[in-house]
Amino acid sequence: MKNNWTLLVLTMAWLGCQNGSDHPLPNSAELFTLVPSSYSGVDFSNQLEYDRDFNIYTYRNFYNGGGVAIGDVNQDGLPDIYLTANMKSNHLYLNKGDFRFEDVTETAGVGGTRAWSTGVSMADVNADGLLDIYVCNSGDVAGDNKQNELFINNGDGTFSEQAEAFGLADPGFSTHAAFFDYDRDGDLDCYLLNNSYQAIGSFNLRKNERPKRDPVGGDKLFRNDGGHFVDVSEAAGIYGSIIGFGLGVTVGDLDRDGWQDIYVSNDFFERDYIYMNNGDGTFREDLTNQMRSISAASMGADMGDINNDGYPELFVTEMLPEKDARLKTSTTFENWDRYQYNLSNDYYHQFTRNMLQLNNGDETFSDIGRLAGVHATDWSWGALFLDMDLDGWKDIFVANGIYQDLTNQDYIQFISNEETIKSIVEGGKVDYKKLIDAIPSNPLPNYAFRNHGDLSFSNEAPAWGLAQPSFSNGSAYGDLDGDGDLDLVVNNVNMDLFLYRSQATERFPDRHYLRLKLTGQDGNTQALGAKVTLFVDGHQLYQEHMPMRGFQSSMDYPLHFGLGDAAAIDSLLVEWPNGRATRLQQVKADQLLALSQAEANDQTHGLQGRPDHLRFREITAELPLDYRHQENRFIDFDRDRLLYQMLSTMGPKVSTGDINGDGLTDFFVGGASGSPGKLFRQERDGRFTST
Repeated sequence: MKNNWTLLVLTMAWLGCQNGSDHPLPNSAELFTLVPSSYSGVDFSNQLEYDRDFNIYTYRNFYNGGGVAIGDVNQDGLPDIYLTANMKSNHLYLNKGDFRFEDVTETAGVGGTRAWSTGVSMADVNADGLLDIYVCNSGDVAGDNKQNELFINNGDGTFSEQAEAFGLADPGFSTHAAFFDYDRDGDLDCYLLNNSYQAIGSFNLRKNERPKRDPVGGDKLFRNDGGHFVDVSEAAGIYGSIIGFGLGVTVGDLDRDGWQDIYVSNDFFERDYIYMNNGDGTFREDLTNQMRSISAASMGADMGDINNDGYPELFVTEMLPEKDARLKTSTTFENWDRYQYNLSNDYYHQFTRNMLQLNNGDETFSDIGRLAGVHATDWSWGALFLDMDLDGWKDIFVANGIYQDLTNQDYIQFISNEETIKSIVEGGKVDYKKLIDAIPSNPLPNYAFRNHGDLSFSNEAPAWGLAQPSFSNGSAYGDLDGDGDLDLVVNNVNMDLFLYRSQATERFPDRHYLRLKLTGQDGNTQALGAKVTLFVDGHQLYQEHMPMRGFQSSMDYPLHFGLGDAAAIDSLLVEWPNGRATRLQQVKADQLLALSQAEANDQTHGLQGRPDHLRFREITAELPLDYRHQENRFIDFDRDRLLYQMLSTMGPKVSTGDINGDGLTDFFVGGASGSPGKLFRQERDGRFTST
C-alpha cells in the first residue's frame, strides 16, 4: 500500500510538471534546443492560404515569408520579440524571463492594419530613448493598404502608429528598412528597400531602365530633417527604378573611412548595388569596380568580419542546392552563349550560388564562397553572421526553404504537357487548385556554418540542433535569457516559429564572452554605426553596431563577442558616430558592459586605413599608353565542354627589364593570336613610348 501511495504521488507530480509554469526549461545534448510554444508562450505561425485571385502565380513573393525583430521595448533588461505575418496580425511578445513570453499585441496596439507585412526594424526613430517598431508592407493590393507603419513607443506599454506624421508611410512594395546616420548629422535616416511589382517577362531592353524612378517599386533614401523624413533618393545617387527587386539590405563602413555604406541584394536579373558614401550627402554606386562576380538572384545579405582583420565581409544567399537530387530537379544553368549575350545587354557576372565576398581592404572583394564551402544552401533567405560557439570567430546561419517550388523541373514538365493544360483549363476557366496544388512542397533544413578561422566553414546544423526541415525566412538573434550566448528566432511559413535556446555557455564552460550596451547622443540614442574593436591575445575582434540585417529582420541591440578561452580583453576601442572614442584597458569578460558616447574623451583615434601592403595609387590616366588588348572570339567550351574556365583568354603576358641599358625599367606586352605584341620603353620623365 505504501508503494502504491508513493507511485501515486510521483505520478501526480509528473502530471503537474506537464502543465502551466511547472514545465522545465527544455534541454538537449545539442548546442541549440528548440523551445516549444507550450513552454515559451510564443504561439505563432505565419499561415498562408491562397485563392483564385491571390496566389503564387498572381503575386510572385507569396512565399517570401515574414521577419523577426528582437529588442527591449519596455526597458526591463530582457529582449522582446516582434514577428510579422503576411495574412494575419503581427505579434509582439514581452520577455518575462526564463524563456517565457507574454503576447501583448492587442494591448500594445502593434498588430498592424495593413496588408501583407514583410520586414520589421526596431530603432529609436523619435530619439526619446525607447525602441520604436517600423513595419514594411507589400502584397498584391493597391492604394493605401500597402503603406508602411511606424509604431512609436509611448513608454507605458502602448504604441501609436505615426508613419504619416514622420513621412515614412511609403505606399510602395516594401521589403525592409535600415535606419542609420548616413550624413553624420546626429540623427537616424532611413534606407527603404522596395521590390518591383512588374512581371519579370515584361522587360525586353533594360539598359535605360536603371536611372528611371518608380514611386512604388524603387528603393528610397529618407533623410531625417528635424524628426520628419524627406525623400532625397535622386539627389543622393540612389537608384529607384522599376528593375530593382530588393530582397536584402545591410549597412556598414565597408572601406573604414568613417562613413556608412550600403549593400543591396536584388532578385532576378538586376545586379546588386554597392553604395559607397562620399561623405557629402551623396553615394556612388560602385559594384562593378569592387566585385568580379555576384549572385544571380540575390536574397538575404549580411555584413561582418569573418577573418578578424578589421574589415567587414559580405555574405549573400541564393538558391543553389547542395544535394544532387535537388540540383537535378530544381536548378537550370545558362550556357556560355546565353551568358555572353546577357553581358552584352547590361547584365553582370551573375551566378546561381551564395557569395561570400572577402574584403581585401582596398575597396575590392574576392568571392570565396566555394573555397569556404558556403556556396550551396538551396532556396535560402536569411543570412546572419554570429558567433554561435563563442570561439571568437563569426559563424553563419542560413534560413532555408520555399513552401511551393515553382522551379521544380518535374512540375514545369507537368504544366507544359498538352493533356495537363486541357485538364486544368476547361471551358475557358483555369482550375487554379489543380494548377497550384501540384507544385511540390519540400521543407529544407537550415544551415549553420562553423567558422574554422582559416576561411573555411563546415555545416554543423545537424550536430548543433538546427537542422529541422522547414520553410524558414526571416531570422534574428539575441541573448534572450542573459546567459552570454546568442539565441535564435526563426519565422516559418505554415509552420510554428522556431525559438532556439543556445547552450553554448553550458557546452563550452571554458569559453568566454563580452556583451556591450552602447548609449548614443542627440538623435542617435542607441549609437547606431559605432565601431567596436577588441584586442585579445594578439588578435582583434571587430563589429559595427547595426541591428537591421539578414532578411527582413532586426537583431537585439547589445553587441555580442565570443572570446574563446580569453578571460579578459587586453584593450577595447569604441569609435563613436560623432568621431570621438573610448578606450579601455584590461576589461573583464563574461559581463554586460554599458558604455556611453557622452563619456567619450575628446581624443579621436585614426581610422582603420589601408594595410601597408595595399598603399598604392592608380596612375594609369597620368601615363597614357597606346595599347589596348584585343581578344579574338574563340570559345574553348565549344571544343571541350568539361573545361572549368577558358584557357585562351587568360590575358596577355607581361615582362619587364631594361632593354637599352639606361637604368630605367621597360616592359613588353604580348598579344592575342593574330595580334602583335608591343614593347614600351620608359623615358626620363616617367612616360612610356612604344617601339
